[in-house]
Amino acid sequence: MSQMAEITKKKSKIDEYKERAKDLVSQMTLQEKVYQMLHSAPAIERLGVKAYNWWNEGLHGVARAGVATVFPQAIGLAATFNEDLLEEVADAVSTEARAKFNMQQEFGDTDIYKGLTFWAPNVNIFRDPRWGRGHETYGEDPYLSSRLGVRYIQGLQGHDEEYMKVAACAKHFAVHSGPEDIRHQFNAVVSTQDLYETYLPAFRACVQEAEVEAVMGAYNRTNDEPCCGSELLLQKILRREWGFDGHVVSDCWAIRDFHEHHGVTSNAIESVALAVNHGCDLNCGNLFIYLLEAVKDGLVTEETIDAAVIRLFTTRMKLGLFEDQKKVPYSSIPYTQVDTADMKALNRKAAKESLVLLKNENNLLPLNKSKLKTIGVIGPNANNRRALVGNYEGTASRYITVVEGIQDYVGEDVRVLYSEGCHLHLDKVSALGIANDRIAEVKGVCKESDVVIVCLGLDAGLEGEEGDTGNQYASGDKMDLRLPGNQHEVLKTAYESGKPVVLVLLSGSALAVTWADEHVPAILQGWYPGAQGGQVIAEALFGEFSPEGKLPVTFYRTSEELPEFTNYDMKDRTYRYMSQEALYPFGYGLSYTDFNISDVQVDTKQVTDAGVKVTATVKNTGKLAGGEVIQAYVKAEREGTPNAQLKSFKKVNLEPQEQVTITLQLPIEAFGLYNEEGKRIVGKGAYTLHIGAAQPDSRSSALTGKKSVELSVVSELEKEV
Repeated sequence: MSQMAEITKKKSKIDEYKERAKDLVSQMTLQEKVYQMLHSAPAIERLGVKAYNWWNEGLHGVARAGVATVFPQAIGLAATFNEDLLEEVADAVSTEARAKFNMQQEFGDTDIYKGLTFWAPNVNIFRDPRWGRGHETYGEDPYLSSRLGVRYIQGLQGHDEEYMKVAACAKHFAVHSGPEDIRHQFNAVVSTQDLYETYLPAFRACVQEAEVEAVMGAYNRTNDEPCCGSELLLQKILRREWGFDGHVVSDCWAIRDFHEHHGVTSNAIESVALAVNHGCDLNCGNLFIYLLEAVKDGLVTEETIDAAVIRLFTTRMKLGLFEDQKKVPYSSIPYTQVDTADMKALNRKAAKESLVLLKNENNLLPLNKSKLKTIGVIGPNANNRRALVGNYEGTASRYITVVEGIQDYVGEDVRVLYSEGCHLHLDKVSALGIANDRIAEVKGVCKESDVVIVCLGLDAGLEGEEGDTGNQYASGDKMDLRLPGNQHEVLKTAYESGKPVVLVLLSGSALAVTWADEHVPAILQGWYPGAQGGQVIAEALFGEFSPEGKLPVTFYRTSEELPEFTNYDMKDRTYRYMSQEALYPFGYGLSYTDFNISDVQVDTKQVTDAGVKVTATVKNTGKLAGGEVIQAYVKAEREGTPNAQLKSFKKVNLEPQEQVTITLQLPIEAFGLYNEEGKRIVGKGAYTLHIGAAQPDSRSSALTGKKSVELSVVSELEKEV
């Protein structure tokens, strides 16, 4: 079947679902319709409608509903810079989702986290490293977030012509990235230019390319309008400009914020009316029961209610929930597809590609097991399961921490000495002990060891969503970018022992490890690498594979150089607008092997309607197999334009001395910049293309010893694209 025929068939099927949904809704009472707009929708037995709970999570695996594969946290998946892998992981997540759903349905379980509507991915821009929920995202770059978000959605929703595998949801729409502690009353003020240039592109791609089924509004206001009732966001942009045809869900209990915290309405009735009239169809929460009074008071029409409920039932129809289950291909996926050997293998693959080697002075890594008698493993994250998984996680059948991974890898051949070193963020481990009560043990381990691996960082108890974290900051955001508690002192003590030190960071965000960069010879960023992350980190340390991840965020030197957390202006934020030098730049990551990029050419020196095609030869000139991410950045050579921005990338895996020719397509949109009216304009003049394995900044060049290849192209005309 041709692509056009497939599109026509799919559209015809959707039209059929809409008509069936319309017919079903026409038979409901107003109360029945209103109750279907709550996340916990009750059964309507007389119409054959089963109870359905819309609330489910699948950020990096099926979450909060028992055993499932716990993949690396989203920020770690972003560090892979691998679109194909993101879809492969999401397809695995949706397979386990269907397997669990089919089992739950068999036993009549329709509880929360048991449906097929997954509120993932989170494609908010990680604009400030202090934001606690940044590890749920794909980082700070709109293009990277767009590409990975699109492929994750396609993996979740599947490619069947008639049925969705599961329904994905792009969240949190829009302009949302902290602070967590004031999110319920916060007003994110943003220029039209920043809105379209930074905060909207990933959502637009999710809607228009991936055809995401749902969009979730954010808690905060954007330019004075609450996001879950914003005429600008939900009506003008989402439905009219982008043609969104799915349903909109509120963030959980966000509607009550309208009157309780934002003060834009006077009471619950006005709040639900504002939300529904501006296009919010589903309430995560229970406030929509007030729609009965809103209709009675003339604030909402029953026709508006009908439109929302029809959209919701269209989604359920697409999922095959009103079909003979023998007709739905996904209904036959058995529970035995959960937590299989193949799932574990894919989990390890994702973790391997996510690790970012930040420093490797004098090739300390990989370690040679045969030359070691004793290894010291120190730090609060060395044996911390929570530092493996991040938040919105499922339950793994087995966890392998870093110290366990190292112990398993070296076996009886090498002695492993372990010390927690310190509490993750308090000043002592034992409640009755004195401050820094494990420092003598740290010194003892270091004295007896040939090499010391120090595992520091954060976990989801320190950074995460307001209400989910139990840290000293309460909100889930970080106060600054320093290592918490006594961690820095533990690292310094290990360094002062005179033994070679490897720092392994487990965190979901950038940390200002400036001292470590100056003193510690090897640093590996592990993110929250998934349930088997400790095994994979051990294999990386001992050279079973070469790290190949790239940073999806900037590592700053200090939080003092950042603008106020509450300031949503992009000036001096992220690699695209920062003027200072990074500690470790976006797009950066080292390898155990070496790659050479040569023969870089463009098919045209003029920016055409088809854009510009770049070809390049990539060769692994080292002695080990490895992966590299070839990155293309575009810089408009005009006053007042952003730094060079990522506009294309491709992952390649090569054996030693193997080479390959790759093609990077830069569409005309890659040369466009948004103006103050929100129009994307390709300006007249010169553009510099930078092709390399990192961004074209001075710090990346200094760290890698390489410069990107520069090519110049010209646009003869100014045009809107």
